[in-house]
Amino acid sequence: MIVGEIYLESVATGVITAEEIAWITSHQASFDRQEEAFALKLGRLLDEGTIQIGCRLLGKA
Repeated sequence: MIVGEIYLESVATGVITAEEIAWITSHQASFDRQEEAFALKLGRLLDEGTIQIGCRLLGKA
């Protein structure tokens, strides 16, 4: 998993999963500067209510 991918998916759908949050918190010690910025931005979006904690349903293409 990559923080940038989680960020983009969360912004696009408005949802971040509990598993993604758990992954971010367990790996944050190894993040580089850009990854830290993504994680902080995700936190701010959660605080604002722009992104909700939930699940994503996969649609058929």
